[in-house]
Amino acid sequence: MLERYYVRPDTVDRIQASWISGAIEQYVRWLSERNYSEKSILRRVPLLVGFGEFAKGQGVTSWAELPTQVEYYVAHRVKKRFGRRKPSPRSKKYGECVRNPIQQMLGLILPEYTGQGRTRPHENPFYKWVPGFFDYLRQEKGLTERTVQSYSHYLRQFAAYLQGVGVSDLKDLSPPVLSGFVTQYRQQVQWPSIRNACGVVRVFLRFVYRERALPRDLSGAVEQPKTYRLSNIPRSISWDEVRRMLEAIDRRTPRGKRDYAILLLLVTYGLRAREVAALTLDDIDWKSERLRIPTRKAGHSTLYPLSPIAGQAIIEYLKFARPQTSCRQLFFRTLAPKSPLTGSAISSTAFPFSP
Repeated sequence: MLERYYVRPDTVDRIQASWISGAIEQYVRWLSERNYSEKSILRRVPLLVGFGEFAKGQGVTSWAELPTQVEYYVAHRVKKRFGRRKPSPRSKKYGECVRNPIQQMLGLILPEYTGQGRTRPHENPFYKWVPGFFDYLRQEKGLTERTVQSYSHYLRQFAAYLQGVGVSDLKDLSPPVLSGFVTQYRQQVQWPSIRNACGVVRVFLRFVYRERALPRDLSGAVEQPKTYRLSNIPRSISWDEVRRMLEAIDRRTPRGKRDYAILLLLVTYGLRAREVAALTLDDIDWKSERLRIPTRKAGHSTLYPLSPIAGQAIIEYLKFARPQTSCRQLFFRTLAPKSPLTGSAISSTAFPFSP
């Protein structure tokens, strides 16, 4: 495994000459399986070799004694780099960078070692009831380590929920409890995560039933929320996006003047395309600065204050872009035949709007 990261044979020989080389190689293999970068691995290995030499110099002769030297080695490295200066955020961070790979390696070779600070959580939070679940995932289902880690993550979320609602034994599981987990978890994560969590819990519950830790199979009670096509499309765009869209219109052309006025009506009043298409010259009360929206639902019309910006855009369109016609409709096609715009022309044609 070392040859994969070190080209020079003398470097590999120097690492293998360390009395803890077996532990280092096991750790490098562990890092590689979890897709750690080559740069990260190359940074960690010299620290571990140095730790082995330091511990040997302190009279340590067995792996079991190594944990006693971790903090001494960290202090030695920090002092070597920063001298006798007072502890600082930089020196503390460097100490963590030295300590972490050593603790990870010791956690692999010494099952009872937990290191400093937080204890590593067990990969199977339900090992008291079904200790063989992760062996089942690896051996029977043939899952990769990355997928197994995903199972561990979602099961810890499930275990945390059960602890929060006071369920301390798997025999107390019920459909309402499982439904409560799905409901609560979906409020914290996006749909892909809740989908994955439901799949993991269903596999777990089927295994629990197979091992007779539950009297019945409850996997069917875990129903993931339904999703619908196009449900992730945003319901609206931000005002910054609205501004950029309006600025993209070339208002020097007749078509641009018309489209700018239409867009302002859409974004200012939230009108439907057919409501914009139905506007006539008579719906604008310039004296009272009112805009009447006809043909709304149930045949009603609605009066709005006329926005100064929208009003100015309409004036620009009427003076310089609207064709000369006796028809009272407000918006017209810019190309022949110059007929009034329809609602479908506004809503179904990509921006810029219709011809």
